[in-house]
Amino acid sequence: QLQLVESGGGQVQAGGSLRLSCAASGRTINSYAMGWFRQAPGKEREFVAAISWSGGNTDYTDSVKGRFDISRDNHKNTVYLQMNRLTAEDTAVYYCAAVLSFVRNPSARTKFDYWGQGTQVTVSS
Repeated sequence: QLQLVESGGGQVQAGGSLRLSCAASGRTINSYAMGWFRQAPGKEREFVAAISWSGGNTDYTDSVKGRFDISRDNHKNTVYLQMNRLTAEDTAVYYCAAVLSFVRNPSARTKFDYWGQGTQVTVSS
């Protein structure tokens, strides 16, 4: 069973940066598409970014394009989300997700099966 644990969240001022990590265990992730989602208070969970099993293809929601970067290190069984130029609107609990799939272009429409517990990101303005 694949298990995902997020880390790297915290509080940062607007304009700052954070790097989230998602460490996987129980399975190697080299056959999994991976994604990041977030849920702000009072809002539904929303897609943030996704990366294909090889790392060759990525997708982002419009609001983070040019600011966030998703990457993966299959040798370390870890996925990352580098977040730059953060704003108060980025405040949310961030979740890592995975699906056993060789889909070339994972996106918001991809059905992810495995989820982490989340890590809080708070951006103060």
